[in-house]
Amino acid sequence: MHITVLTIPDCPNVPVILSRIATALAGRAASLELVEVTDQDQAARWGMTGSPTILLDGADPFAVPGTSPSISCRLYPGTDGRVEGAPSTPDLRQAFQAAGLPPASPAKPTP
Repeated sequence: MHITVLTIPDCPNVPVILSRIATALAGRAASLELVEVTDQDQAARWGMTGSPTILLDGADPFAVPGTSPSISCRLYPGTDGRVEGAPSTPDLRQAFQAAGLPPASPAKPTP
């Protein structure tokens, strides 16, 4: 799986999303690309609807139909009703699995 994180310069949610992606991957292999988008034309080409936008093999699993490309901040609704600047780790795990990444194997006990 190829994960692309589209951001605007100085996006405060980049460290949050990168940490959550690493946790959600749980050691599974995936390539990660961080792309800084600086203008509206780039946002339109990439399909960025706010920063950060996550693309899994080129598709935005959190896309909201009818949302226009934007270089603004993006908010993600959580299952608990809160809104955050990045998807939750459980939401990322679910998106990874829906995109074809197998679930992480449970940790094996050490002999």
